[in-house]
Amino acid sequence: MGKMTIALLAGGISSEREVSLSSGDQVYDSLDKEKYNIIRYDLKTDLARLVDDAPGIDAALIILHGPYGEDGTVQGLLELLNIPYQGSGVLGSSLAMNKLASKYLYEKADLPIPPYVALQKGDPLDPKSWEKQFGLPLVIKPNEAGSSVGMTIVKSMDAIEAAVEKAFSHDTTVLIEAYIEGIELTAGVLGNKELLALPIIEIIPDDEHEFFDYEAKYTAGVTQEICPARIDDEMTQKAQTYAKAAHEALFCKGYSRTDMILKDGELYVLETNTIPGMTATSLLPQAAQVAGFSFSRLLDQLIEYCIEEHQNR
Repeated sequence: MGKMTIALLAGGISSEREVSLSSGDQVYDSLDKEKYNIIRYDLKTDLARLVDDAPGIDAALIILHGPYGEDGTVQGLLELLNIPYQGSGVLGSSLAMNKLASKYLYEKADLPIPPYVALQKGDPLDPKSWEKQFGLPLVIKPNEAGSSVGMTIVKSMDAIEAAVEKAFSHDTTVLIEAYIEGIELTAGVLGNKELLALPIIEIIPDDEHEFFDYEAKYTAGVTQEICPARIDDEMTQKAQTYAKAAHEALFCKGYSRTDMILKDGELYVLETNTIPGMTATSLLPQAAQVAGFSFSRLLDQLIEYCIEEHQNR
């Protein structure tokens, strides 16, 4: 059997473009050149070339984050071009990108989530009601944005309006959530029908960061990541069960990573990433490494899953 031709999609036009390009470089370096002929495409400039090349492409690796890459848009294009691709389809990608839709489906699946309200652009602000309902601090974030872009933890009533305005600069829907202070955990899942839950990672941002924000995610040395997490076996199993339930509730495929908070023995599901960070030191690859998958082998596995799912469709 000859080499497979893999389209490596990175860049794009979202606010996470630079992270995507960096991830694309590392994925390219880690792909087995004995197995794959790799063609790189920056979807900001190379969309027409991808369409023209489609008949000769065996599979695509989508290393895009945020709108137009993680939300079902490029997945729909690849469906039209009949190109297999890793990860979730149009439906799962769109649902997971939409935090409000995700919450509806988490609740339907009996997954515990922080209390919240949704705010549409133009709605009147009601800080007193939010404080009464949720207390302070509050988490204010755009409905559809990745890597904690546009998110603020608000500790005083005076800061609410600016935080809402910041979130609305990224989206027309904003979520107001109760802030739950606890241990930050993330749980990766691999598979289509048969799911493998990976070891849990504990995330500890340094004292300069209140939460795992954009800078904490992408600045070396800022965050301590412990895998396996320092939780007991029962809580580990519970977190893995929640991750698989979230994956299924959102109709995910291939892989996903679900973020949670552990407080006073209770887990709360925050959100699910359908294209989690994909550098060798990103969270899901770290967990996969502990489970016995090198980064190169993980990429092979994702390609195998995408071919399998394409054949099933």
